Amino acid sequence: MTSFPGLAPSSGFLQSSAWRAALALAVVFVMLALTGWTAVRGTKEDANPLATARTAWQHATFHGHRLPDPKGPPATLRAFFGKLTGGEKQQLARRYPLVVGNMNGAPVPLRYRANRMALDDARAIEKQRMGDRRLTPVGRQEAGRLMHRFASMMSPGRQILAFDPAGDGRAAEVFGNLPAAQRVSVVVPGVDTNLSTFERTTAATRAPVGMARSLYGAEREARPGTRTAVIAWADYTSPAGMGVEAATGKLAADGAVRLRALVDALPSSDTVSLFCHSYGSVVCGLAARTLPSNVEDIAVAGSPGMRAGSLAGLGTRARVWAMRDADDWIADVPYLEVGGLGHGADPVDPSFGSRILSAEGAVGHAGYFAPGTRSLRNFALVGVGATSTVSCASDDPHCSSDLA
Repeated sequence: MTSFPGLAPSSGFLQSSAWRAALALAVVFVMLALTGWTAVRGTKEDANPLATARTAWQHATFHGHRLPDPKGPPATLRAFFGKLTGGEKQQLARRYPLVVGNMNGAPVPLRYRANRMALDDARAIEKQRMGDRRLTPVGRQEAGRLMHRFASMMSPGRQILAFDPAGDGRAAEVFGNLPAAQRVSVVVPGVDTNLSTFERTTAATRAPVGMARSLYGAEREARPGTRTAVIAWADYTSPAGMGVEAATGKLAADGAVRLRALVDALPSSDTVSLFCHSYGSVVCGLAARTLPSNVEDIAVAGSPGMRAGSLAGLGTRARVWAMRDADDWIADVPYLEVGGLGHGADPVDPSFGSRILSAEGAVGHAGYFAPGTRSLRNFALVGVGATSTVSCASDDPHCSSDLA
């Protein structure tokens, strides 16, 4: 299978009248919704324990002093924890596990331990809800699914970097030794990403955890001597199914702020690469302009657009890579933006300016991280910095050139 043969610029859409473009966009959204890209939100209570815990933290004192702003600059928080003893750090983690576990600037191993405690608390709550007769059978069933999800996330060896049980939930997990990494890869997933869909047993590489684990293995295979770490970053609120949220950039803009905060908290000496799938590429596109200079590569797969008309419109010095498999239905989405609907130009259109990678072997919209595919191999080569050896799409002779 070859990657997106016969690509052509989408100028036909751009030359249409505004109402025809909007109508085409709406028709495609309806079509995709009817073919299954739809999810129903859960009915569990929309409590916000992280916000409550942060409020308690901000009103507390520790050894007679006020605690720092939990959303403050990572350098400030890093300095605060650097002055504490090991026992004092553990005391704060036990008292405020959700706060410490989600705090950019807190020591990474401490965040892992804090999130394990927070997960244990959340698991106990869901276990109680399983037997709560005030809930509907569907509600009790959902509580059971979440209880098992939290128990899985607490398995030995798992490194949960972020965990927020509010709403449909958010999380991030690390593969590899993040504090010692030379190169960090961040997987940014698309729609319907939440705690329930964070990982899958079957077709594992269609979920964030499986994507990141697969990429980590491929990077180690590509360059075993490079110290790498991969983050499955499902720590933003993504659209639920295909609808207005997925067609607009509001949630992506909010996600871009959170993505920048994550990258800002990583050591500036690390080289960072972003791997953005589907709606995740909208998040990465909006974040691109303000990402720090250690973000050297942004690679997108199955993108509906990056909220830009061209590479120059992203305002980034990072190399931008794009791929799309020939049978990915995302190609049917009109690549335009009209009245806030749509996400702009097609990143794999030659006129956009991306370096177009081969996605050979990927099957469908969610197949880019499957082992044995050219798409995964290309992502891994970008992640470890071996960009001169990537496999380009046949119609982009310049993608691996001028890589200095």
